[in-house]
Amino acid sequence: MPESSYLALLLIGFLGGTHCVTMCGGIVTALSMGAPASIRLHLAYNVGRIASYTAAGALVGAIGEASIALSGQQPLRSVLFLFANLMLIALGFYLIGMTRALAFSEALGQKLWQHLQPLTRRYLPARSVAQALPLGMLWGWLPCGLVYSALATALASGSALQGAGLMLSFGAGTLPNLLLAGLLAARLQAYARQPAVRRACGLLVLGFGVWGLINLGRQAVST
Repeated sequence: MPESSYLALLLIGFLGGTHCVTMCGGIVTALSMGAPASIRLHLAYNVGRIASYTAAGALVGAIGEASIALSGQQPLRSVLFLFANLMLIALGFYLIGMTRALAFSEALGQKLWQHLQPLTRRYLPARSVAQALPLGMLWGWLPCGLVYSALATALASGSALQGAGLMLSFGAGTLPNLLLAGLLAARLQAYARQPAVRRACGLLVLGFGVWGLINLGRQAVST
């Protein structure tokens, strides 16, 4: 997995933050309902969320690693890279406003979330780090096409360690937007909903996917 993939996922997490704020801004506000605004609590939420992303990246990376080992390396690796870049293209369309582009992937996570969501109630309202951290870890499994597109890249890495690192990079990219959403929720959500902002971010993420397909095609021609 090239080093540029870590930077790409960091940027995708940051650029996709407009989607995160639109989708999760209300959740961030609800997380602290009845509790005083605290950067310490919002940091704990987000550390827990990113920890879940990292664990999920390690899991899918290990699955990719086992699959590649069983299938004989290159053919499946190319298929996984193709899938990852198609997911990025779908994500780009999703951010632009074609909200059905990743609906299929979010539907896959709904059953897991149905089991996890009731557990969040025991931590609300979060008044301490001991409540905020596990709440964030549960929140990290909320069905989200943005997260699933990043997980596709972690799967294609074919390594549990690289999968974890890629999702850690992605999570770090989402941190500024969602941390600010907790502290300046209304103002930032209004900015994130601007069509021009969403289109610009969506086109750039779409470009990552197209560039990946071009590189995959070059590799196929050269071999």
